Amino acid sequence: MCIDFTNLNKVCPKDYYPLPCLGRLVDGSAGYEVFDFLDASRGYYQILLHEDDQEKTTFIIEYGLYYWKVMPFGLKNAGATYQRMVNNIFKEQIGRKMEIYVDDILVKSKVRDDHLNILRESLERLRDCRMRINPEKCSFGLTSGKFLGFIISKRGIELNPDKIDAF
Repeated sequence: MCIDFTNLNKVCPKDYYPLPCLGRLVDGSAGYEVFDFLDASRGYYQILLHEDDQEKTTFIIEYGLYYWKVMPFGLKNAGATYQRMVNNIFKEQIGRKMEIYVDDILVKSKVRDDHLNILRESLERLRDCRMRINPEKCSFGLTSGKFLGFIISKRGIELNPDKIDAF
């Protein structure tokens, strides 16, 4: 379902909470031995709207009036709100054991023997906060992988061949 929130977005003040710097996330992920690539399942839908704000998202379909109880796509500040939430949830792990860009979550370990404990800690935190991941889009225990358009590994950072145009 696609709802046009243009009029609502016009009257909402802009939330200037920043998205993380892609370069810092990629640079901070190179040189690790083991990676897990997780994808938050329908990330915005995991954020409940405040009861006072739900009616502002009202829409009409042939069966009547409805409103969102969770954050829908298309709201002006959805990205900033989601990033703030995951940064708060994982503030102890980000930069050390994890990197997160909106709904892309990277769990990383310098030593293979530590990895299961780090992954367990990350998954338990997700569960405790009732966040869901999409298992079909997740990869576990890899020595390299695609993250934010780059290939990261213990060796460093490489360009993703899928992103290079042929001459």
